[in-house]
Amino acid sequence: MGILSGNPQEEPMHYGEVFGIWSYLAGSKGKLALYQTFMNHTGDGDLRNFLEDITENVHKKEIEQLENMLKINGVGLPPSPPERPKADLESIPVGARFNDPEIAASVARDIATGLVICSQIIGQSVREDIATMFGQFHLTKATYGARLLRINKEKGWLLPPPLHQKTPEPAHV
Repeated sequence: MGILSGNPQEEPMHYGEVFGIWSYLAGSKGKLALYQTFMNHTGDGDLRNFLEDITENVHKKEIEQLENMLKINGVGLPPSPPERPKADLESIPVGARFNDPEIAASVARDIATGLVICSQIIGQSVREDIATMFGQFHLTKATYGARLLRINKEKGWLLPPPLHQKTPEPAHV
């Protein structure tokens, strides 16, 4: 039996796992502050509800789990940006506001990027508990991505790339 054959929580993290978790946590903290800002800028109720939900039920929970993982393993935490205060949408000048389609596109990009990063951390993990945790994060992100896709379609915010339509072959006479 080797060093990696017991309880995963008692196994040491390798440098890739430490870096992956630390970097993911730093990004999640930044996204939390960004989404708080986005909530001040959105006028759409569905998008605001989505942002509130993903902030409370994804980012804050992931941050808590990741901070606990790093603390238990003796790794220092990345800094946290300050919480953003709530602001009245009408107090933000029109030219300085993020608009709803921009917010939705930015969040969709973040979700897609998060899926790739979760997959990368899963692939480099030796500890099963880390791979499982990021597998759960991946599944949650995929679910939220599907919800946001539906919102983008319903609101007419989705800008699809050019659609490929097969042209009919000319009839040979």
